Amino acid sequence: MRKSIFLYFLLSMYWLTQWLIVPCYAEIPFRVMCYNVENAFDCENDSLTNDDDFTPQGAYHWTPKKFKLKISNIAKVITAVGQFTPPSIVGLCEIENESVLKSLVYFSPLRNLNYKYVHYDSPDKRGIDVALLYRPEQFRVLSSAPIGVSFASAPFSTTRDILYVKGIAMYTDTLHIFVCHFPSRLGGELESEDRRIEVSRILRKQVDSLFLASPTSTMLLMGDFNDYPTNTSLFSILQAQDPQNAIIRSYGLYNLYYQYHNKPNIGTHKHATEWGVLDQMIVSGNALQPDAFFYTSEQSAKIFDAEFLLIDDETYFGKKTFRTYLGMKYIGGFADHLPIYIDFFQR
Repeated sequence: MRKSIFLYFLLSMYWLTQWLIVPCYAEIPFRVMCYNVENAFDCENDSLTNDDDFTPQGAYHWTPKKFKLKISNIAKVITAVGQFTPPSIVGLCEIENESVLKSLVYFSPLRNLNYKYVHYDSPDKRGIDVALLYRPEQFRVLSSAPIGVSFASAPFSTTRDILYVKGIAMYTDTLHIFVCHFPSRLGGELESEDRRIEVSRILRKQVDSLFLASPTSTMLLMGDFNDYPTNTSLFSILQAQDPQNAIIRSYGLYNLYYQYHNKPNIGTHKHATEWGVLDQMIVSGNALQPDAFFYTSEQSAKIFDAEFLLIDDETYFGKKTFRTYLGMKYIGGFADHLPIYIDFFQR
């Protein structure tokens, strides 16, 4: 009799603990971060790229000491965005090479967090690439590839590739990720727009291929698009819609950062007096469906504007990003963009 009571007690405690643990686990977010870290160059001269300015003898006098602080600052931002739990995935823009990623993952304050990375050298003339950090206990990479970009109007011009990564998130859900860094606005917004439109067409073609194979694919497109949510490249060509004013369809694309567009003093990048949202995350509609098992929401999309990432803007007033350089003057800051992040959950 006593054995039966004791066994019943043990079984009761087991099921009680399972009931308590599961809801708590379900509330742990799968946090995705994206950050243009601005000129994360190592100190070595690469004869195949135009990186001479970021060497000890170059225009910026880029020394190992400055590089070490740059890496430490990037790690600080990633840790701060994660708060109590490091981000599961981090998309990075303006990473020079694998050496920079190794320094970040193995020799910075991130070294005990078990981050791995996906990276391919791109043909960008300056040698800056995109990359993906991930925590293998939360995201298992199945495949990856660089998606080359070419321009019909300028066949000899090069830019960074789009990074595609397919993996399993939180052990159950397949996630298709595209990390992007569209061509800059150097030379003028309108003068450079055609290039961003061409990259957007390439990206849309990749998305359509995945939707054709699996209409309910969960997709995440993120990066520095160098365009705003209403620009032609994103709204018309990529067809990334405003989730607040669109019917949510599983095979559609929805820009979670549309909500911040044209909001005063809100954005990821400041040009003169104006803040704007150049950095965005776009998801497929099935991730926004009310019955989705692996889901996110527009409300989870945030811009990380911690005080330590900003300084007073003495020219245009208000605040501006705390960069590594102010013109040619070294000030030891972070980057010219603010990071963004969203949370996914499992039901």
